[in-house]
Amino acid sequence: MADSEGAPSSKRFVSLGFAVLIVVAFIGNLVWNWTIDDNLLDAAMMIVIFGLGITGVEKFAPKLKEMTGK
Repeated sequence: MADSEGAPSSKRFVSLGFAVLIVVAFIGNLVWNWTIDDNLLDAAMMIVIFGLGITGVEKFAPKLKEMTGK
């Protein structure tokens, strides 16, 4: 759950937490017939997609020091 520099990444923790909530909602809908609001589920999925997407882009984006040459 650490970033490329070894520091803990809050984006990864938040994305993992929301991914677990989505899995719980999916299982709850199948097993216990819970009704999950579509807007709430879509918002949770967007947080996971954008959080992990930003984390993935950070690995490929050039570092500021490399760009400036310092």
